[in-house]
This record gives sequence, structure tokens and C-alpha cells, in this order.
Amino acid sequence: MRHVRHAVILAGGSGTRLWPASRRGRPKQLLPLGPDGETLIAAALERARGVAGDNVLIVTGEDMVAATHDAVPGVPVIAEPVGRNTAPAIGLAAATIAARDPDARLVVLPADQHVRDRAGLVALLARGLDELEHHDVIGTIGIRPTRPETGFGYLEIAAGAPGPVMPVVRFVEKPDRATAERYVASGHYLWNGGMFFARAQRLLRELDTHVPAIGAGVRSIVGGAAASEIYAGLPSISIDHAVMERAQGVVTIPADVGWDDIGSWAAVAELLAARGPTVAVDGSDNFVLTDDDTLVATIGVSDLVIVKAGNALLVVPKHAAQRVREVVDAVTAQGLLKYL
Repeated sequence: MRHVRHAVILAGGSGTRLWPASRRGRPKQLLPLGPDGETLIAAALERARGVAGDNVLIVTGEDMVAATHDAVPGVPVIAEPVGRNTAPAIGLAAATIAARDPDARLVVLPADQHVRDRAGLVALLARGLDELEHHDVIGTIGIRPTRPETGFGYLEIAAGAPGPVMPVVRFVEKPDRATAERYVASGHYLWNGGMFFARAQRLLRELDTHVPAIGAGVRSIVGGAAASEIYAGLPSISIDHAVMERAQGVVTIPADVGWDDIGSWAAVAELLAARGPTVAVDGSDNFVLTDDDTLVATIGVSDLVIVKAGNALLVVPKHAAQRVREVVDAVTAQGLLKYL
């Protein structure tokens, strides 16, 4: 008998690397960054429904519930009183689902990624859920790297391991450039795409073992305790550090599906054409995005990202696009909160 399949979409991120378009009230997942103007969370919902039908649950912050309902109407939402990273969010979703379906099988998907081959990813997620019918594993979707990326974590897989489901040797933090080049050349490393599959009860047992405060806390919330009193006291830790790096029997399914976490404006520039009127004199390869009809004119500059959104304007070289978070930190430090 095939057990009921569920999908959890994590939609709590603030997307500071895509400021000024991404703000506190309208984070990255709510932006129309799909090639056809689709929001990222709507695209994630389509993938989730591809493996779980209508059994989809979204986890987001309390202050984002209304905006999330507007973006993807009719989908149940769990509200986090405060952001505590992905381990408590996934734990709360797993406990909620397990309370009504103790044998539930889950896939967990971020709300803010781009996937070109949606059908291909859905097929791989379904393959992962098939694996859960036979083995009590925790699995990931590992992305075959296309470049020596220093902004992603990596999964090491054993040389010569048979596919399609392969054991993970270890999780590796974001490497420096030389290390990333070595990883890609070896063929034994995949990008950690932040997508997981597991039995709900297995996830909860792992939390009980490795971060028992989270396991006990999310169960008490589902049991009726006030989330506002408990959630803020839970450890703020990612699911990778809390569970994936410590658990036994972690596996991965390699994927080549045109994936990108859209972690910088340089990545957006690879996906989208410029939006808004622009004139370039003696320059090329600038990416311009405006949210109105403001004309952007450039002279003698190339390879820039120029984004005008609301009351803020960003100009940054593409090669430094990962540093936009530093601007957000500086704006915050100066108390210029109306620009966030």
C-alpha cells in the first residue's frame, strides 16, 4: 500500500540578497521572477502539487500570512511567530502532518528557487517518495553542479556509487573558489538544493535525538500549547546542521533540472531579460530592472546590475552581486528602516 504523500513549502526567508525588490513585506518568494512573470512561490506550489496533489502545507512568518494567501490562495499555512531557521519550521510542519497522518511521507521544498525542468524535478521527488515505501531514509535532491559555485553548500557522494538513489558521504559548507573547482572536477560532489524527502515520524525522531528542544517544542505546539510562548525559545538552526549532517542513512538523488536558488541579482540576470526602459551608450551586458517607467541611461559602464524598486535604487557590478546583503546590513545599522 502506498502511503499518503505530503509536501511542505518553506516560505519564511527574507531574500535580502535581492534588495531593493525584495523587502520585509514582499520577500523574494513573492516576486514575479519566473520567466513568464510567475511568482517563485506559485512555481514551487506547482511542483509540490505534482507529487502531493492538494496535500500541501506552507510555513511562513506571521507577518507574511496574508501576502502568502494572496499569492497562492487556498493553500493551508502554518504561521511562525518568529523566524527560527529551517529545523523548527520543518519540525512544526512534520508534527502538524503526523498528528493527522502518522504514516505520512513528506517532501520539503523551498519557496524561492527556480527550476527550468519542472516535470523532471517532480519525477525525481516522486522517486524519492517511492524509496520511502521500502527504506526509512532521509533523502535530498542533489543538483549536478554546472560551475564552481562558492555560494552553495555541497554533498559528497561515494565514487562509483550506483544510482539513482546514492548514499551521502558528508555535507560540505560553502567552499572557496579553488575547493569548489576541485569538487566540480572530481564529479563526486553535488550542490545541496535544500530539498528533502523523509517520513514525518523519522524527521521528528531525528529532532528528538539531536535537538530535543525542537522535537518537544513543536509537539507541544501541535498539542495545543501557545506557539507564541514556545517557538521563540527554540534553537535557531538549519535542518542541515540539526539533522542532515548527523543522521544515519542519508541519501541523495542527483538532478539536472535547470535549478538555481536565485541567490543574487547576477543569477536573476541569467534568467530574465531587462525590465523597464533603458539606454546604454558605450557599454554592454548591464542588467536593468525597474518597477515603473523610469528611464535608466548608462554611459561607459558594463556588467552592472541596476535595480530600481520603490524608494530605493541599487547599482552593483555583477561580480559583486553576492554582497547586496551588506547594503541591507548597512541600511539597518543606520536606522533607515523605511528603505527595508
